[in-house]
Amino acid sequence: MIYLFSLLTIVAFFLALQINKRLKSMLLNTFVLTVLILVGVLLATDIPYDTYMKGNAPLNNLLGVSVVALALPLYEQLRQIAARWQAVLITTMVASVLAMASGALIAIVLGANPDIVATVISKSVTTPIAMEVSRHLGGVPAVAAVGVVLAGLQGSMFGYLVLKKLRIKNSEATGLAIGSMSHALGTVTVMEVDQKAGSYSSISLVLCGIISSILAPFVFKLLYFAL
Repeated sequence: MIYLFSLLTIVAFFLALQINKRLKSMLLNTFVLTVLILVGVLLATDIPYDTYMKGNAPLNNLLGVSVVALALPLYEQLRQIAARWQAVLITTMVASVLAMASGALIAIVLGANPDIVATVISKSVTTPIAMEVSRHLGGVPAVAAVGVVLAGLQGSMFGYLVLKKLRIKNSEATGLAIGSMSHALGTVTVMEVDQKAGSYSSISLVLCGIISSILAPFVFKLLYFAL
């Protein structure tokens, strides 16, 4: 009976998908609408969040597997991406360093302690990597996970719109930018609009995750050494 919450999540997603097709809004994308629907149902029925999470265990266990689905559009664009591997690698490396440095610098300027800086430095990569990087640097992994969700949510809502306002219409550039800043959430959202951009976003989030996990300790120490 409790696993009906998994069914509720699936129904909420498909309902959000239909609403998004009508609205065609990046701000109220499928992910945001699904969250709003689920929050509304849980509040209206007074269901504790812990109960919902336990009942949603079957879907939660599939989260890691579901990321593999992002490899399909990547495979479809593999030949084009391979032909531009140098540009892709340089872009993702620069984006990774800037993402880590900007978050850490803002935290330092605001007077954050080193453990908080270590927590936010990996906000732009996927949750498992961010938590492990945070743990290694002496941060708080649970808070790092929240930072990742917030970064992904902001990117999925505003990333494509900001790039559009800046008149950046190149699919490759759009995908690399969104994937490097807002990981899987941004990738899924941009994929609904532009499959090619989604492919580049997929490779970007993978490369940025690898690069960030390697360079994060050096960026962390360099910032404190420079300041």
